[in-house]
Amino acid sequence: MADHQHNMKAIFIEGFGGPEKLKIGRLNIPQPGPGEVQIRIIYSAVNPVDWKIRAGMLEQRIPHHFPAILGWDAAGVISALGPNVSKFKVGDEIFAYCRKSIVKDGTYAEYICFPAENVAFKPKKLSFAQAAAIPLAGLTAWQSLFDVLQLQKGETILIQAGAGGVGSLAIQFAKIAGARVITSARKANHDFVKSLGADTVIDYHTTSLTDEIKKLAPKGLDAVFDTIGSKGLEESYSFLKPGGRLVSIVQPPNEEIAKKLNIRAMYHFVSPNGKELQHISELIDAGKVKPIPVQKMPLEKAAEAQEQNRQGHVQGKIVLEVQHV
Repeated sequence: MADHQHNMKAIFIEGFGGPEKLKIGRLNIPQPGPGEVQIRIIYSAVNPVDWKIRAGMLEQRIPHHFPAILGWDAAGVISALGPNVSKFKVGDEIFAYCRKSIVKDGTYAEYICFPAENVAFKPKKLSFAQAAAIPLAGLTAWQSLFDVLQLQKGETILIQAGAGGVGSLAIQFAKIAGARVITSARKANHDFVKSLGADTVIDYHTTSLTDEIKKLAPKGLDAVFDTIGSKGLEESYSFLKPGGRLVSIVQPPNEEIAKKLNIRAMYHFVSPNGKELQHISELIDAGKVKPIPVQKMPLEKAAEAQEQNRQGHVQGKIVLEVQHV
């Protein structure tokens, strides 16, 4: 029997490829360095970036070190403190977006160490499963809307794919900021996105987004938040009024088209940020932001979970139970 005190269950890859590349095994438990906390992970979440990393799609952008544990979202409990950490104590319930500069230590594992400054207290209103779905998606939405687009009260924004993990939080944040929100969603998700505060929902399966936007905003939109890329991004340029802003979280926009149309088009890759995450946590506890619907699966089913996420038919998010509370 392996000595479980020094190693932990983890899902990792030793090379790039399909879902069959995900291995379950035991790796060493990481120890916290200066300014870091060790997190005992209870739930992790599945994001598109996880299967993109597995497939080798981020190989050019971030260094990878095998064996690489996947996963960037964590909800759990502080299990140890490194030197110079005063913000937390052992036993605190927390959540965090745990992206590091190298793809190596991820959250599909029982433990991770991470800088305390980028960890936040878990919303008291949420279970660990619900909390795990928030950090990456919440910070992506928050940074895109406010740090990049600098969305203002009274502006009109299109949020693509409003029923997804990022979109469902972006709708709520944009409403809190006082913006008018148009979103795209399949018919089955219309009630859901309206319940989050969307002013207008367009069913992109049955109507032309371009025609609908022209009717709703004849002069053009102030801002577009693209969460789908490719065709969704290509269409988006024409929706904006001159001086309008677009941010994509999927691919860098076309600079030439943006210049020609006199709009600002930007790309954003989310960064860990403890202060912003703490603010989101407080908005959830204040009842101003609803949690994302979650579908729970055991950690062992990570491959299946990634496939479901890749096919894109999950309302909200899949979360993986790493260990019992």
